[in-house]
Amino acid sequence: MATENLLEVRNLKKHFTVANDFFGRPTATLKAVDDVSFSIAPGETLGLVGESGCGKSTTGRTIIGLYKPTGGEVLFNGKPLSTLAANNAACREIQMIFQDPYASLNPRMTVGDIVGEPLDIHGLAQGEARTKRVQELLSLVGLNAEHANRFPHEFSGGQRQRVGIARALAVNPKLIICDEPISALDVSIQAQVVNLLEKLQRELGLTYLFIAHDLAMVKYISRRVAVMYLGKIVELAETDELYSKPRHPYTQALLSAIPIPDPEVEATRERIRLEGDVPNPINPPSGCYFRTRCQYATEKCAKEQPELKELDGHAVACHMVAESNEA
Repeated sequence: MATENLLEVRNLKKHFTVANDFFGRPTATLKAVDDVSFSIAPGETLGLVGESGCGKSTTGRTIIGLYKPTGGEVLFNGKPLSTLAANNAACREIQMIFQDPYASLNPRMTVGDIVGEPLDIHGLAQGEARTKRVQELLSLVGLNAEHANRFPHEFSGGQRQRVGIARALAVNPKLIICDEPISALDVSIQAQVVNLLEKLQRELGLTYLFIAHDLAMVKYISRRVAVMYLGKIVELAETDELYSKPRHPYTQALLSAIPIPDPEVEATRERIRLEGDVPNPINPPSGCYFRTRCQYATEKCAKEQPELKELDGHAVACHMVAESNEA
């Protein structure tokens, strides 16, 4: 049954036990992803941003099944992914591009075997058909047919990431989770990879979950943006709306740190500097997790955890914003 959203994440949780007592009972739990919900429409790019350690990558890995969720559910085309686990035809419609293009490629396999391996696993092509398909995929990402006989160490970082993209495309997926695909690349190469992803999206009708900490690049590629802090989404809105009118204090601080390519403006503008360090995710503060670094924190922030509430398509988890909207 067709649904409006290709992917729906509902109250997703992923907790890791980091310490046990003498009897093996958990005594400390890291809540890497804590009650996260969002959806992605077909052909859309949703950007997922936040500081390192906020749970972005864990969210992506839990969605695709590399981690077993602690709670919540993930729906793909209206069906729970847990029920599709044994269905290769369904599961192959979600693929992932990893952050480190060197670590994610087998150094003992040629590029042809790396890109062709998904075809072998799912029985999509053999012999000449397989060779032709691999060449088509390499051409699609801007590589040459002769590159199929080379090994990953013979390529630059940008070329290796193109190999990773070709591998993800091999099984004709509908959704690709891009886990910080440009953070390990030179700045000059980052734009090329992002432009390639946009080109492939137009030509193949792909849907992306684009995970990154580079807010400037996320603004360029995403239609909507979700901001994470300590395992929770604190703000979610259309890209233009969020960047022009950020409502959550954390989002405001992140956006104020983006460099402006005008020396005079950059030298005179006022930045929002967050006080203190990110709280320990094993023992987060009571109430709002961000309150220990927020200049607007009140007693209510220490007692109650704010819910992610939507107003006119702009969702924010902040008591201050909620009270101003009610006034």
